[in-house]
Amino acid sequence: QVQLVESGGGLVQPGGSLRLSCVASGFTLDNTGIGWVRQAPGKEREGVLCNNDGLTYYQPSVKGRFTMSRDDAKNTVYLQMNNLKPEDTAVYYCATDARGSCSAWPINYHYWGQGTQVTVSS
Repeated sequence: QVQLVESGGGLVQPGGSLRLSCVASGFTLDNTGIGWVRQAPGKEREGVLCNNDGLTYYQPSVKGRFTMSRDDAKNTVYLQMNNLKPEDTAVYYCATDARGSCSAWPINYHYWGQGTQVTVSS
């Protein structure tokens, strides 16, 4: 059974940083596309990044500030978020189709985590 569990959200001031983690089980991350999606209050979900096999898709507003990394040995992906802005406030989800591509980019994933809240405010 595929499961994704996010952690690492919280309250941070504008300009600050956070690192989110997503632990996967039920499949191996190696050669599997994984994405991050966020949903702000009153807004639709939007894809943040998707990564597989060295190829990364970015939502334009986060390029240069957000990066993804993986630890395949721990079956964990990370979302490093720098220079955070109030408009980054949202619930962040990791998601996957458990396939070897980002064909589900930006939001058409089959499997989703429960989400973690990120609030950027002074």
